[in-house]
Amino acid sequence: MSDISVDNVGGRPSLRRLFDVFLKIGLLSFGGPAAQIALMHKMIVDENKWLSEKQYLNALSFCMLLPGPEAMQLATYVGWRLHGLVGGLIAGLLFVVPGALVILVFGTIYAYFGNVPMVNAVFLGIKAAVLIVVVEALLRVAKRALKGAAHWWIAGLAFVGIFFLSLPYPLIVLVAALFGLVWNVKPADKGEVAEVVSVSVFSTLRRIVVWLLIWWVPIWLLGQMVDVPILTEISAFFSKLAVVTFGGAYAVLAYMGQDVVNQYGWLTAGEMMDGLGLAETTPGPLILVTEFVGFLAAFREGGFWLGLSGALLTLWVTFVPCFLWIFVGAPYIEAISAQPRLRGALSAITAAVVGVILNLSLWFGLHVFFGTVTATKLGWLTLWRPDLGSLDWRIVVLTLLCGVLLLRLHWDIVRVLGISAVLAVMMVLLW
Repeated sequence: MSDISVDNVGGRPSLRRLFDVFLKIGLLSFGGPAAQIALMHKMIVDENKWLSEKQYLNALSFCMLLPGPEAMQLATYVGWRLHGLVGGLIAGLLFVVPGALVILVFGTIYAYFGNVPMVNAVFLGIKAAVLIVVVEALLRVAKRALKGAAHWWIAGLAFVGIFFLSLPYPLIVLVAALFGLVWNVKPADKGEVAEVVSVSVFSTLRRIVVWLLIWWVPIWLLGQMVDVPILTEISAFFSKLAVVTFGGAYAVLAYMGQDVVNQYGWLTAGEMMDGLGLAETTPGPLILVTEFVGFLAAFREGGFWLGLSGALLTLWVTFVPCFLWIFVGAPYIEAISAQPRLRGALSAITAAVVGVILNLSLWFGLHVFFGTVTATKLGWLTLWRPDLGSLDWRIVVLTLLCGVLLLRLHWDIVRVLGISAVLAVMMVLLW
């Protein structure tokens, strides 16, 4: 606890209040990282004022550097910042568990019955509301992160690099960080005094050892107690995935999809897309698609209970490393932001994140409005071409309605999600 700064803006909440807020975030975290980052910003910075704008954006920039789901890691950091280890575990688990339970339920239905049209209809309505949340997220983060011309250029170039050139996300972040480090695009605020932050090296090493043991000892014990090849394969594959994939869930999907379908043969390409659609339209990190894959792969080897084991094992090796990264690295965020040049690097990364969120927003929007979207290569360029004939007029109507309710009338997101889902079911039944 000695590494935790307690100068958060709105004071430290009780554990019960922290639990309640992150339970709500976990239940409402639809739409992938862009929407989730915006939702947390609204509830953590705007409504409860537990972190300042600077603290939130510094943490976001740091989490974007890590492998794995940045939104879940950001939630864990917020909990750690407010209540240490216990707070980090509460926030991180509540961000994941509700969505994981939903994925398990619908994954089981999918395994036994395939796609269920009425469930898809509900998700159709949810997608419409989530799309507006994503747009609102982009506007809010851009307004707060882009402070000058250099930031706008970084955001624009980051978007072009990832959307049109398909450059690796880590490369974009590295270039932005180097630019910020050299040019120091984040000048100190007027009257700002650099704070001195002390972090114990011994404490850091202790955290590394403890979380490595938490991560690997259960996996080793499982291997000693049972001899089930599919569980061994799942453990090895998703453990590797957790440490080599930077750039969030979309980077994971690019790496995972080909191996799962072609190398291991666990799922077909169509089933992978169904899993992605399920993860996109349920709460929680988009990377929960890995749970869907682990469940189906094990289910086909030994039925529901082996499928459940595969799902739990996948969740363990996917998310335990996230706690390791945050609990080890979080104490250094303030130390980094206290140094002028490192602060410039973080600021440049944050600007690049705006471009990444724009990329995610457009990608999500295209796949919401159109049933068929094709990626076409023209030399170095990647162009996303929607099939105009696959435009779903129902999602257009629902999205316009949600836009009015959320952006104009400022209705509560839960209310809008419910209305949109009910209307979507009615549209499917009538048309």
